Amino acid sequence: MSSPLSVQLDMQAFCEETQLPVAFVIEIVEHGILEPQGRSPEAWRFGNEAPGIARRAVKLHRELELEWEGVALALDLLEEVQVLRAENQMLRQRLGRFVHD
Repeated sequence: MSSPLSVQLDMQAFCEETQLPVAFVIEIVEHGILEPQGRSPEAWRFGNEAPGIARRAVKLHRELELEWEGVALALDLLEEVQVLRAENQMLRQRLGRFVHD
């Protein structure tokens, strides 16, 4: 089984992909919403999941008028809900093997 392809986007490619200005991306990183590799914006490299996270963050920021701290919290909570749902589904499947209707 092969591992998924990992693509690293530099700042320019990331901004083009997400249609966000550099200043916006820097602000999102400063609030811990994105964690690129590299020490400075010029050296930053963003992974496969980063564009999706950035789009969700901007949507929460604009549509719900949340401050970036609120966006970071909302994204953390949404991720936790997703993990819990997956765990719940797995446990239901396991339980289904032992319980017959």
